[in-house]
Amino acid sequence: MGPARKRESAAQGVVSTTHSWWISCRGLNYLFLIVAAALTTVPSAATTCISQGSLKPADLEELTATATPLAGAVAGQNFNLLQASLLSAVVGDWESIRGAAQAAAPVLKGGQVNWRSVYLLDATDLKAPGDTQFFCTNADSSLTVTVTLHSLPQGRYALMLGDLTGSPMAGQLALILGADPAAGGKWKLGGLFVREGQLEGHDGIWFWTRARELAQKNTPWSAWFSYDVARWLLIPVDFVSTPHLEKLNREQAQLKANPIDALPLTVTAPPSGSNPAKSWKIIGLHLDTTLHASDIALTYEGTGLSDPQAARGEAVAVMSALLKLHPELRDSFHGLWAYAETDGKRSYAIEVPMHDIP
Repeated sequence: MGPARKRESAAQGVVSTTHSWWISCRGLNYLFLIVAAALTTVPSAATTCISQGSLKPADLEELTATATPLAGAVAGQNFNLLQASLLSAVVGDWESIRGAAQAAAPVLKGGQVNWRSVYLLDATDLKAPGDTQFFCTNADSSLTVTVTLHSLPQGRYALMLGDLTGSPMAGQLALILGADPAAGGKWKLGGLFVREGQLEGHDGIWFWTRARELAQKNTPWSAWFSYDVARWLLIPVDFVSTPHLEKLNREQAQLKANPIDALPLTVTAPPSGSNPAKSWKIIGLHLDTTLHASDIALTYEGTGLSDPQAARGEAVAVMSALLKLHPELRDSFHGLWAYAETDGKRSYAIEVPMHDIP
């Protein structure tokens, strides 16, 4: 079973988007969605969903005929095509969308899209914008996918999940299309998500297996973040739940220790020469793939240093102090990010590979 097929089994589940007229940006996730201001819950009876295996051939052909050139435009940086394909409701967000597509280039460049899952979402019976769920059952009724869109206006939509074969890091892509009333119902681009499918040459299944091994070795922090990496690589959106991912989540929740529960965490650098011991408070920990690597990010309360060299020295000292508490992280991840916050504002950020942290 190849990487794309392995991810396909984990690529069906609950998809949700969370605000109106916004961009979600973490790593390589970008969202431009047509949603309204109201947050009223809308009964699911007002919506229908058809999964790929049950789509009429003409509908599937129309959706793929729209989405495939868009995937190629992102991979090939064809901004003219992307701009011309925008849903009328998001035309004003073009500069942000262009920036998102540019940032996706290292992950998708040179790849050819293969659509792993397609969902046709009909919300034309909605009476008012609101939180909307679509229940999508596959052809043999063995799996139901729930798609949840917040503040969704009346209309027809489609969710496309694909893999870019031949791209760096086995790039994966999700598109949300909308039938644009201003264009006679023609399908247009409403949302764009891009994510790596591999990090350091390993896919989500590999990291999931690694997480289980680390859990058996009683290194719960390394196991915890390995589960995070696996989840990141299995599907190109954060807000998806499938039977596979639910199983992953249960395994992760059963670990003996959760790094997030340890926060805030005080770390201390021992005295050195004439310098006394110094402590910092770590207030955040999370996976960070900004550099397309399996990095762990820590956010700490900085001291407001303005000199770049001194700020770097402080950040590395915090990294080193954390690794002394959890040395197992060195062998499981590429590096650490340190984000310094002073008075609630980020004042410094740096990434250092594990082998360069004392």
